[in-house]
Amino acid sequence: MQALTDNVNKTPDASPVLTKSVTRAADYLGISRTNMTKILGLSPASISRLYRGEYQLSQERKEWEFALLLIRVFRSLDSIVGEQSTAQKWLKSENISLRGRPIELICKIEGLVRVSQYLDANRGVI
Repeated sequence: MQALTDNVNKTPDASPVLTKSVTRAADYLGISRTNMTKILGLSPASISRLYRGEYQLSQERKEWEFALLLIRVFRSLDSIVGEQSTAQKWLKSENISLRGRPIELICKIEGLVRVSQYLDANRGVI
């Protein structure tokens, strides 16, 4: 009986959820693994292990925050354009307001934050 209540009281681990979510978002947006190394600040080997399910993002490291920002970009962009091909085109196109191509901007911390804020602001506009 104790084993049954132990399982009920455990909180789910967020690491596998965020790890899988960020790889799916990157695939959906057409973000290369090379760019994922820059976005998350991980080595190419760690990114390969991430996609194979052999590496989990850690809440104690900056990669966690970067992954959350990338998920925000994905969610905002998906809610604005609603179509995968349009989202991918938007990322690769020059954006006058952002002064660059979002796919290049999100490879740096400042750009990832800026693109996320830009999309959040535009998502709220009716």
